[in-house]
Amino acid sequence: MTTLFISDLHLDPSRPAITDLFLAFLRREGPAADALYILGDLFEAWIGDDTPSPAADQVATALRALSDSGVPVYFIRGNRDFLLGPAYAERAGLRILPDPSVIDLYGTPVLLQHGDLLCTDDVPYQQFRAQTRDPAFQAQFLSQPLAARIAFAQQARQASQQRQSEMKQGDTAQFETVTDVAPAEVEATFVRYGVETMIHGHTHRPAIHQLQAGGRACRRIVLGDWYEQGSVLRVNAEGLQLDSL
Repeated sequence: MTTLFISDLHLDPSRPAITDLFLAFLRREGPAADALYILGDLFEAWIGDDTPSPAADQVATALRALSDSGVPVYFIRGNRDFLLGPAYAERAGLRILPDPSVIDLYGTPVLLQHGDLLCTDDVPYQQFRAQTRDPAFQAQFLSQPLAARIAFAQQARQASQQRQSEMKQGDTAQFETVTDVAPAEVEATFVRYGVETMIHGHTHRPAIHQLQAGGRACRRIVLGDWYEQGSVLRVNAEGLQLDSL
């Protein structure tokens, strides 16, 4: 049996082929899995569980069927879908985990997280993250009419795209550094949680990194995104494999 890990699907009506790829993946590999973990950014944007989305409806139906069949589906909120709440989780059969979370994976403690908390060099983003994770902010935002929330999300996305474009036109090396994890934060996280394996997404840089943290040999596994293709980490008692679909 195998445990599956995915993240950063960024499902969106503008890319129906990726939604189809995900649904096909669930039908093909889901039923035989021990569990499925989705480590954030399942959707390109999420402005409340009342968001009308045929794609989200399809995904909820497929995930709920998998969960009802006996395969647990775990979810950690990402920076795009941090407002995904209990109503949609219930519809989709998702078990929401805190970010970060330590799980027992075939006898080994493993730290799971979306990954944005590791990008501490991006100070403006970390400030924005702290603001938007505030329960008071979220309650106020979700109380607004749907049209107002849609407009806010569009403005925030445009501002983010403009900032990234400006950074890319400047110092490319600095852009790569700021948008990737901070090595010091990675080491501190390994030490803080006392684990030797970490799995996360967010940076869209799929790889398996071997490193030293707190005097121990550690492994950081980065999941890929699903913008052009799929990315999945398959883990069983014998080992693991990070693949593209």
